[in-house]
Amino acid sequence: MKSFGVAAIAALCAQNVAGHALFQALWADGADYGSQCARLPPSNSPVTSVASNDMRCNANTSPVAKKCAVKAGSTVAVEMHQQPGDRSCASEAIGGAHYGPVLVYMSKVSDASTADGSSGWFKIFQDTWAKNPSGASGDDDFWGVKDLNTCCGKMNVKIPADLAPGDYLLRAEVIALHTAGSAGGAQIYMTCYQLTVSGTGSATPATVTFPGAYKASDAGIQVNIHAAMSTYVAPGPAVYAGGSTKVAGSACSGCESTCKVGSGPSASASSVPLPSASAPPSGGGSCSVAKYGQCGGNGYTGCTTCGSGSTCVAVSPPYYSQCS
Repeated sequence: MKSFGVAAIAALCAQNVAGHALFQALWADGADYGSQCARLPPSNSPVTSVASNDMRCNANTSPVAKKCAVKAGSTVAVEMHQQPGDRSCASEAIGGAHYGPVLVYMSKVSDASTADGSSGWFKIFQDTWAKNPSGASGDDDFWGVKDLNTCCGKMNVKIPADLAPGDYLLRAEVIALHTAGSAGGAQIYMTCYQLTVSGTGSATPATVTFPGAYKASDAGIQVNIHAAMSTYVAPGPAVYAGGSTKVAGSACSGCESTCKVGSGPSASASSVPLPSASAPPSGGGSCSVAKYGQCGGNGYTGCTTCGSGSTCVAVSPPYYSQCS
């Protein structure tokens, strides 16, 4: 019995490590921006306290220089993988049976390259849970995380067409519920992307704040998914009327199935330059790229010098290099 217990604990630890992941890339209407405008977390570990300021844009995440330009009414795809710089489909986007919902929020800000995430957020997307008639427990049901894994880590998200133009933060989130049967057991993975949205809309949706939008006791945060489930209520506000939802268990569509690193809608597989995200004026002087930021690749015109402690590494040559 003792040896079985040790083995079981070791297996659980391995599962938890395998499950760690982070959102790290962005596609806009099929164009690959990589991680140019992503505030990449310092590690692939989750946030576990819904009362922490880390709920805004993850632990110790600093703004980056670039902003990705998107159009109101267009579709972006957020992309998650287990390790920084890994965009392979060979492994699950988030493993270890870390089942749970995928939620996406936006926040209108004056400057996405400096905003701290303390402004209000509105939900624009969710892919949560659906009952599997053949299943015996929540583990067997359909979840947003399972859709992420099926679609090589990508999830299509519509940018509401009526949004007022300007700078926004887009916050992509997975809530892993495999240990959420008790308070504090949910594991929350999120990344903020810096966007500049163009369009002619004027909508300013009602907002919530992080922390504050979730409570540890929320039914969608503290839940035993290893028992049979009859319903699941996602935490936070309802999806904004101009946003979108995906039914858990639905097939991959659009960019989820067609967007491949090194290929694009109007370019050959051998030569696909990454679109260049915009950079705010630097005021002159030298520049440096933070760890996990882009530092090279076809079509890249930004800074190529990595900050102290990291070097520029080709992770998807010749299309994308990042500081590692």
